[in-house]
Amino acid sequence: MNELHAAERTGPDGVRQRNLARVLRLVHVDGPQSRAALTEATGLNRSTIADLVAELVREGLVQERAPEASRRVGRPSPVVASDPRVVAIAANPEVDALTIGAVRLDQSIAMRARIELDGLISPEDTAAMISAQVDSWRAGGLADARIVGVGLAVPGLVRAADGLVRNAPHLHWTDAPVRDLVAGATGLPTTVGNDASLGAMAEHLFGAARGVDDVVYLNGGASGIGGGLIVGGMPIPGAGGYAGEFGQNRPGIASPADRRAGDGVLEDEVSRARLLAAVKLLSADEPTLAEALRTSGSVTAAEEVARQRRILATALGNAVNVLNPSVVVLGGFLATLADRDLEALEAAVAAQAMPANTEGLRIRTAVLAEDRLLIGAAELAFGEILRDPSAIAG
Repeated sequence: MNELHAAERTGPDGVRQRNLARVLRLVHVDGPQSRAALTEATGLNRSTIADLVAELVREGLVQERAPEASRRVGRPSPVVASDPRVVAIAANPEVDALTIGAVRLDQSIAMRARIELDGLISPEDTAAMISAQVDSWRAGGLADARIVGVGLAVPGLVRAADGLVRNAPHLHWTDAPVRDLVAGATGLPTTVGNDASLGAMAEHLFGAARGVDDVVYLNGGASGIGGGLIVGGMPIPGAGGYAGEFGQNRPGIASPADRRAGDGVLEDEVSRARLLAAVKLLSADEPTLAEALRTSGSVTAAEEVARQRRILATALGNAVNVLNPSVVVLGGFLATLADRDLEALEAAVAAQAMPANTEGLRIRTAVLAEDRLLIGAAELAFGEILRDPSAIAG
């Protein structure tokens, strides 16, 4: 690999690197593209595109395949797609489970494991378990894969400068150097981000907020409620990388009868644990909890869902007033709450927000569903090769 970082390159090498990155990102974000489509999208000439694609093929990042049959006159253009052997390891440590996935460059999940936990997992155990899972996959389903790195989606405050987990309160992690621990255990480049911020990025690039410039994303997980912001098409991390902690806001609760947590914050009231208790489950992944709530005939469960929806609507109304998004995306158990009656939730939010701020507003549930955090974490791990495709060489 060229020793000069991609961002520092100048001259012909810099131009070529940027063009390689443009072509790879188009295929990564938009899916398989014909050479003709890449020519049109980049404004480069056909021979340049052919040369760039050939280099990406040599680097093992893309593959070319024959085009589908077409009635168009002339020679059909080959289709360029990401190489399915290029994968990133993505992990999401939570209070009840460690989820690990191998994510291909086209966002498909090659492998997935959910490791149920009896107690809280430490940063050291997280690193050891990820390493063991990677070793197992390398000996099996990922034997032919090219693993470019590890991305972690952590439910807590992650310092943007160095990936240090400053505080993951539900995991009891404080100033945890989990990036270095995982890199040391796996031997792979490792990056760390806040889980909700990564969910927001994934849904913005590939899911419910694709093509939308102003987005509020709220993630409901076992550790509570976090959020991510897209403003003017750009993620807003905040000064230290800690923006979007909606779950720590004090909720507006109209009826005293709806309050369960005294002076608690939003995530104490709108809570996955309370939903699990309502359907008498100790632990469950997202689809299992959603199905349990859907099929439960319990009056207690129905009342708990309705109570949480009322409080959530007020919280969303406040967010809409402050940030004026075009789209609000809800993930995790918040999507389960919303899906009970999405139109009614939109109406409840509109009733508590300024009318001008709700013009054209849409509330959507995460299209990527339970894959959203893994895909977001993988996007971190893919970051270097997307900036500089030659970074994978060697």
